[in-house]
Amino acid sequence: MMPKADKRLAPVTLRGPSRGAEWLEEPPLLFANDRKHPDPKVGIALYGPRSLDISRHKAEVHVGFIGTGESVEHARQFYAECAEGVPGDDRHIPFPGCKADRGFRTELRVDSGLAELITRRESQEIRAIRRQRERFEAAAELLRAKVELLTRKDHPLDYVVVVLPEDFYERCRVADYFADRQSVHRDLRLALKARAMKYQKATQIVLETTTGLVPSARELDHKSKIAWNLFTGLYFKADGLPWGPTGLPPVNCFVGVSFFRPLGENSMLRTSVVQAFDENGEGLVLRGHDFEWDEENHGKTPHLSDELVYKLIDMVLNRYKEERHQLPQRVVLHKSSRFEPEERAGFEGALKAIGYYDLVTVTPTSSVRLVRAGRYPPLRGTAFTVGDASYLYTNGYTPALGGFPHGHVPSPLEIVDHVGDTAKSQLLREIMVLTKMDWNSADFSKLRPITLEFSRAVGAIMREIPPGEEPQPKYKFYMWANRRVEEAELSLRSET
Repeated sequence: MMPKADKRLAPVTLRGPSRGAEWLEEPPLLFANDRKHPDPKVGIALYGPRSLDISRHKAEVHVGFIGTGESVEHARQFYAECAEGVPGDDRHIPFPGCKADRGFRTELRVDSGLAELITRRESQEIRAIRRQRERFEAAAELLRAKVELLTRKDHPLDYVVVVLPEDFYERCRVADYFADRQSVHRDLRLALKARAMKYQKATQIVLETTTGLVPSARELDHKSKIAWNLFTGLYFKADGLPWGPTGLPPVNCFVGVSFFRPLGENSMLRTSVVQAFDENGEGLVLRGHDFEWDEENHGKTPHLSDELVYKLIDMVLNRYKEERHQLPQRVVLHKSSRFEPEERAGFEGALKAIGYYDLVTVTPTSSVRLVRAGRYPPLRGTAFTVGDASYLYTNGYTPALGGFPHGHVPSPLEIVDHVGDTAKSQLLREIMVLTKMDWNSADFSKLRPITLEFSRAVGAIMREIPPGEEPQPKYKFYMWANRRVEEAELSLRSET
């Protein structure tokens, strides 16, 4: 007779985590006369920029140049050619131009008197400096002085193009040295942005290889893509709105928080804040407060104390009220690191005066991916859940483009933390919209929402601004086309 089975040894049935998936439709953008299209390049070509029929639109944009005589002349010609329009090809949308009747619907004015030349003697003297740090400082100071002289001219000026000579740029573009036994890395482009903003004229740095004056050792982007990026930035830096978002509720404040380390500091950190504070998606930059962070005792990822949280939120709300003459009805705060319990409690306490709020951690992840049957990766806008974790593909196959515009396997964003009042589906739709709001280029979208994409760039420039100098709050002073944020951030050694 067989012995009875012991019920205590019966196999345990494990339930797998719940799973779900949905696709979020591509949000359209707003252009002139409230016309809509999901692609900024198509929308501007068809309808014109968002601010075309309001006072922010300028019928003329006056452009000044800094560089050698030859580089300035070639850059003028390059901008003039692009303003007429640039043909595309099978992979690149044509650039429609920048004239009263096409593209951004404004005329460029490049008066010959709006130029400050870098002389051969000035260039040779700086390139002859042997010590890298001194050479870097001399180059940054020379360019700052040229910007100052250009802004003093008795002539309308909206936008400054700095054409860096190739040999000058290669000799002076970075400085790596030790200060107070700390390793320091600096980038000439960032240093110029920081020094030039006091003159309240937006700048654009262009290399001679970009304009075609000298051949490039690396493969350049297609000319139509270069033109799209340069002129999108130009139009916004001249106070226009290239496009606007849809689906962002009015009187909402979207805030991104990141950290940066001042030059030469090891334990001292500062916060930089970005807020896209209205239905146009415009951002302001606010420099946060100093605080000590010891990586050995506290870990690499910095967090804010309860006191600093209150100061930060108070600063954001005061600035919002100054701009909008009212407090926001809702605040959405994006971070890329998790909210520690003390930090979360501080934010919740500081936001009690606001009716609604959401604290959201958004970070790219490669540990979880979807595999789609067929030739293409998952669609942009694919959202899925595994248990309590939520993910969103902001890169991927894009039906509006009919292809996948990236050359790598896409990774989703993970919503690691969420504390607040809004349904997660709405938060994901807002993130989709905010990935399309980087006016630094005419790209269809970015991986991260602008609150975090922008704040990463801010710290790289903010660290070049002296502590006693008030930084400009407007986004346009922190933009540069084809920026290499990761390269500039190598020395920051801080997690956002």
